[in-house]
Amino acid sequence: MKRIALGIQYDGSPWSGWQTQPDGKTVQDVLEAGLEKFTRHEIATVCAGRTDAGVHAIEQVVHFDTDISREVASWIRGVNAFLPPSIAVRWACEVPPDAADDFHARFSASARTYHYVLYNHPVRSPLLSGKVGWVFRPLDEVSMRNAARSLIGVHDFSAFRASQCQAKSPVRTMHEIDIVRKGNLIVITLRANAFLHHMVRNIVGSLIFVGSGKKSSIWLQDVLEGRDRHHAAPTFMPDGLYLAKIDYDKKWQLPQQSGDSLF
Repeated sequence: MKRIALGIQYDGSPWSGWQTQPDGKTVQDVLEAGLEKFTRHEIATVCAGRTDAGVHAIEQVVHFDTDISREVASWIRGVNAFLPPSIAVRWACEVPPDAADDFHARFSASARTYHYVLYNHPVRSPLLSGKVGWVFRPLDEVSMRNAARSLIGVHDFSAFRASQCQAKSPVRTMHEIDIVRKGNLIVITLRANAFLHHMVRNIVGSLIFVGSGKKSSIWLQDVLEGRDRHHAAPTFMPDGLYLAKIDYDKKWQLPQQSGDSLF
C-alpha cells in the first residue's frame, strides 16, 4: 500500500463544509467521488483540518492509502477531470515509503495558518460576495493589532470556542497574529498549533468590536482570561475565512505551495 498526499484548493461557498454528510454536498464527498471515478476503487481521505460551510482553502492537505500506481501528474490531472470548478488538486506526492506509516495529514501537522479577509467599505461589493467578510463601519487596524497581542502564546481559548466543539482541551498555542490593511481590504492572519471549532471566526468578530471602537484594546485580554464564550463577540461570517497553510516536518518531502499565494 502507498500513502498519497494531496494539496487541495477549494471555494467553500457551494459546499456544506469539508466533512462528509448524508446529502453528499461536502468537499470530502465530492473529492472522494472524484477519486473513485479516477481509480475505480472506493477511497477514504483524511484531512489536516475540517472547514465549515462557506469556508475556503488555499491549501488543504489530505492523505489516503492505495495499492494503485499512478504518476504524480496523473493524480493531479486525472482527479481534477472529475471535480467541479470550485475544487482542485493543486499538487500530489507519494509519501516516502520508509515514512508512509508515520505520516498523517492531521496528526503530523505542527501548525495551521488561516487568513480572514475583511472588506472594510461603507458599501458592499457584489464582486467579492462569498469571498470576504464585510464591515461597513471604519476599522482601526492598529487597535486591532494591539488587542491581538494578548492572544499570542499558550492560553485557554474557551471564550472563543463554539458550544458544539468536541476538542478535549481548550488550550492552544497561538504562534502569531498579523493584521495588514491593503486599501479597503484587511487581512488577518492567524497561526497556531491547532484551532478550536469557530475559534478564528470568534476571534475575528471580537477584533472587529475593537477596530470599530465598540470595545477597547484591553477588553480582548479580559475576554480571554474570563474563559466565557458569552463575553466575546458573536461568531463572524464564514465568507472571508481561508485555510491557508499546514506546517509539516520537511522529512515528509511534501511539495507544498505558499499559503500566502492569494494575498
